[in-house]
Amino acid sequence: MVVFYLTFSFSFAFAGEITLYVVGTMSYIINDIIKAYKSKYPQDNIKVVTGSAGKGYNQIVNGAPYDIFISADMEYPNKLKQKGYAISQVIPYGIAKPVIWTKKDSGINLSKGIKVVLDENVKKIAIPNWDLALYGKAAKECLEYYKLWDKVKSKLVVGENINQALQFAQTGAADIAFLSIPLIMHESIKNTGNYYILPDECHSPVIHGYVMLKHANTDKETYEIAKRFFDFMKSKDVKNILKNYGFIIVD
Repeated sequence: MVVFYLTFSFSFAFAGEITLYVVGTMSYIINDIIKAYKSKYPQDNIKVVTGSAGKGYNQIVNGAPYDIFISADMEYPNKLKQKGYAISQVIPYGIAKPVIWTKKDSGINLSKGIKVVLDENVKKIAIPNWDLALYGKAAKECLEYYKLWDKVKSKLVVGENINQALQFAQTGAADIAFLSIPLIMHESIKNTGNYYILPDECHSPVIHGYVMLKHANTDKETYEIAKRFFDFMKSKDVKNILKNYGFIIVD
């Protein structure tokens, strides 16, 4: 399955095609979901744009032609609904855990838990932008909860989204990274690093939700495809995929 990543400009989908905006933590998972969808609806074409939830929200309110917004939170989809940019209810689809991740050969011992951020061997800490990305927000909440934020601010390397934070840790630009269970469960990543799950007590639950956007109502064909995909996101096929990536399913 080929996924298209749009970065610099917007282009309207062709007939028989919809565009999803998908948050970074879902960037690998969406390929599996689209593959399962295409096995049932091979005539439908799906384009994907990935980024942080906040960036997606800003692009949508500024006219980006996306048809479905698959977020890592409920807040941004609900704001789109409240402001008239969405034509469906906001549907929660899963809860996922934020983690600290490091490469296996980094020499960093994660048995210290979140206090690993104080380790003298941890010179740089990758974190998604907490103003735009929900896993960055959860990481910041935990650092503040344990009164570590002020102690490590100078170590932080801020990624635009969670994928960039991962990239920093993979390339050695950071020693550890605040990421998510679903992202690091992908087969290309899960055997390359170690992780520590942040305690529930230190952060707000990261509840993922999705919503169909006003652009999906551009014409009948676009709406029909968007509605099929929207409904497919509620299917057992998708729930099984999400479980495989470590999601706690929300019905």
